[in-house]
Amino acid sequence: MHRRRRTALVLSAAIAAAAPLLTACGSDAHPGAAAVVGGQRITVAQLEGRVNEVRRAQQAAVPDESQYQQVLASTSSLTRDTLHNMVLDRVLHRAARDEGVTVSRKELQLMRTSLEQQAGGAKALETAWLQRYGVAPQRLDDNLQVQLEAQKLAQKLGTDTSTPAFWKVLSTASTELRVDLNPRYGSWDVEKSGRVDAKTPWVREVTASGTQQQTT
Repeated sequence: MHRRRRTALVLSAAIAAAAPLLTACGSDAHPGAAAVVGGQRITVAQLEGRVNEVRRAQQAAVPDESQYQQVLASTSSLTRDTLHNMVLDRVLHRAARDEGVTVSRKELQLMRTSLEQQAGGAKALETAWLQRYGVAPQRLDDNLQVQLEAQKLAQKLGTDTSTPAFWKVLSTASTELRVDLNPRYGSWDVEKSGRVDAKTPWVREVTASGTQQQTT
């Protein structure tokens, strides 16, 4: 009998590129808000601050101006991607809370330590998350907490993050939170809860090579 191999959940910011496909109505009732989730505003200033964090980290990592321009071109949807993920974080937090799922500081540290070992150090992990998923170094722990919540929520449901059962719970949380996006950033589909691009799902399981463990 085999145990499941250790996996790490990763965040793909690319999903938000599909945001124009979302169908729910946005509203102008919240001036200055990029989105309203559960009655709490995500302000345009907060969104821009998150985007600027990523841009500063990208520029520091790629000091050559021509290369940085290539990075800008390849991440032109960063603002929409970032908002999409900020909303999804809150949806997942709500779904996890409703199911009694929590993440301890120890669990978070263990996950980060494991990923750092796989990546070749703390700096290498930060660089990988920045380049692949648009996560600024100072937001890495927040991102890993979301991944752990998703993993533990799926385990609590007896499923994994790719199944309809998992996304149905997120859909319920989206409905409860009454997600409302500023129309300039698209709109929100509570039924799909962000699951709009089958090729680049928001959360997916990956197994790092060289760290796969399988026991009998």
